[in-house]
Amino acid sequence: MVRLDQRENIMRKLVNRVNRLKKTELKKTIDGRMEEFSYFQTATNEEVFLELCFCSMTANFQAKKSWEIQQELGSKFWELSEVELQQELKKRGHRFWPQRGTRIYEARWLKDSINSELGKFDNEIEMRDWIVKNLKGLGMKEASHFLRNIGYGDVAIIDKHIINILVAEGLIERPKTLTPKKYIEIENVLRKLGKKTNLSLGELDLYLWSEQTGKVLK
Repeated sequence: MVRLDQRENIMRKLVNRVNRLKKTELKKTIDGRMEEFSYFQTATNEEVFLELCFCSMTANFQAKKSWEIQQELGSKFWELSEVELQQELKKRGHRFWPQRGTRIYEARWLKDSINSELGKFDNEIEMRDWIVKNLKGLGMKEASHFLRNIGYGDVAIIDKHIINILVAEGLIERPKTLTPKKYIEIENVLRKLGKKTNLSLGELDLYLWSEQTGKVLK
């Protein structure tokens, strides 16, 4: 168990590390990406639903490839039958084409009302809880990813890259399973780091993820 004084020292080092990144060209790229996400605050239901399709496809699959598939299929996500959609995902190389095709098909009831549904809630945490409860196949990470991508930055996208950084720094122990309770515990660690670096959780994720992977994706 890391002592409190050790934990604070580790946090200071990570704060300094992130602040150094903010002084590089990376800041311009991430600021641009966050501006792109903010567009979705005034996007149509269909545009927001397409982003939901993208985030659904990224579960245990490549974000870049998922984005390419989203761009290629577009309105076919709600025009095709369930089987046809599955086959289109299979044709484009999605590893989990049967499950993702079904989950996206089952989420179509939201296509024309997703903005108003999300607008019922006061904050991102409530939105995320509702998404996880009502949309099969979207866990805490995917729901957080979706919300960040449509301009709601106060949730953390906790994947293996983020966990690796926090474990390596000694801020957390590697979780055996990422339960909702454990997810929120780790998110609170990131929230503290975000406050100390004056970054939203959405921005912080991009800094940490890009440092680990060398990429700034959606």
